[in-house]
Amino acid sequence: MAITVTDPTPIERAEEILTPKALAFVEELHKRFAGTRDELLAARGAKRQRVAETSKLDFLPETQEVRAGDWKVAAAPAALQDRRVEMTGPATPAKMAINALNSGAKVWLADLEDASTPTWGNVIDAILNLRDAAQGTLAFTSDEGKEYRLRTDAPLAVVVARPRGWHMAEKHLLLNGQPAVGALVDFGLHFFHVAKQLVLNGQGPYYYLPKMESHLEARLWNDVFVFAQDFLGLGQGTIRATVLIETIPAAFEMDEILYELRDHASGLNAGRWDYLFSIIKYFRDAGEEFVLPDRASVAMTAPFMRAYTELLVKTCHHRGAFAMGGMAAVIPNRRHPEVTEAAFAKVRADKTREANDGFDGSWVAHPDLVPTCREVFDGVLGDRPNQLDKQRPEVTVTAAQLLDVSSADGQVTEAGLRLNLYVAVAYTAVWLSGNGAVAIHNLMEDAATAEISRSQVWQQIRNKSVLADTGNTVTKDLVERILGEETERLRTEVGDEAFLRYYQPASGLIGDICLSDGYTDFLTTPAYELVG
Repeated sequence: MAITVTDPTPIERAEEILTPKALAFVEELHKRFAGTRDELLAARGAKRQRVAETSKLDFLPETQEVRAGDWKVAAAPAALQDRRVEMTGPATPAKMAINALNSGAKVWLADLEDASTPTWGNVIDAILNLRDAAQGTLAFTSDEGKEYRLRTDAPLAVVVARPRGWHMAEKHLLLNGQPAVGALVDFGLHFFHVAKQLVLNGQGPYYYLPKMESHLEARLWNDVFVFAQDFLGLGQGTIRATVLIETIPAAFEMDEILYELRDHASGLNAGRWDYLFSIIKYFRDAGEEFVLPDRASVAMTAPFMRAYTELLVKTCHHRGAFAMGGMAAVIPNRRHPEVTEAAFAKVRADKTREANDGFDGSWVAHPDLVPTCREVFDGVLGDRPNQLDKQRPEVTVTAAQLLDVSSADGQVTEAGLRLNLYVAVAYTAVWLSGNGAVAIHNLMEDAATAEISRSQVWQQIRNKSVLADTGNTVTKDLVERILGEETERLRTEVGDEAFLRYYQPASGLIGDICLSDGYTDFLTTPAYELVG
């Protein structure tokens, strides 16, 4: 197997990351694991087809013994005992990485996935920033001369890196002429360059694992971890992984996923938008009962979402793993303090619900939200680092409850349709420009927002949904008209240069995938072909 770097654009300090030994490690990962990854992706498609024929999902009968078994995951290392506030955000540029590390959060989810456009420059810069951070040398000076340095007056956030999901390719690294697996590139380069330094720092190589749909995909990650630790001479269990339960099939395999990763498992996370996106993807052929109302009206208190989060907390604590809450995406707006105050009140209520339900911590997307989240969890945890002792024996969740989408309050409206098209185009345009973390309407959005937005539009066309506020039926013609209007609105907001370079192509892409008879599994797959 031959490995080749294909991007001809010079990237500053790339030679520090793309060393012969590091590339050899990535190559070895592919030799051992890429074939299994391909088989598992094919299995996803076959399972989805079975669901399309039955409109049902259920807990696996063949893994009943795992669910009934008396086992626990490995105890968390000291550095991950307290996760009450986790800051999320991309690992590039360096300024954002420094702000996240300095934020006062216990953990920083350093995102190489949904909050990052995988340009080759971003991939390399993210690994450089994470390596420099581990070595204590990460710094940045802006064009205006403002200096950003790692704080020394308080602990830095513990880094938990999120590689790309199994489905993403990396076109800038070819193995025998074929694009590499994005997840193995991200993990391989990060682990090779950073793992030993993190251990010396009293921490370790910690990861968030996204987009998985089965325990067999978790088993593959576990096999990767076992090999990688042996390769670098690190003890088994040095790596710790938290899995995002952000697909509907994974919600039926929480126990099994933790079991497969049990020597390396740290917890599970409730990822709201991707979870809703997955429900649409899986049940797009299942009729009106699986059509979600406007996404803004789908609250975490909806019965099917409560079933999902309560099952997650119960499963995690029964197995000795951490239950991590969802995202607070608010961005404070100092020009509109009344808007910010109302948004913070919603964040406080959401985090209070999570803390009282038994979650051990939660996510925020902006440093200004760290104190609010910390205060809420401090009030519940007190001096305890977590609440693993809070078992939920009273919780019983059935397959029907997890799939009870029709119980959600809300309606499908033209206002919601317009917002979905506006957000999908606006996000995709900025993603194409190389930035995967996008501020839209005082919210920090990542790819999950665009995915749920464009998926709702496709589903509404498919089901001929009737808009509650206008009485119109959602058709391709209606969507095409509204998409044109929202695209024109964006043109007036961003100017002609940015519009022609990014927003017009983004609108074309969103139109193609929303109006297509076939469903596109991931927006970022065709979008990736449009970036360098």
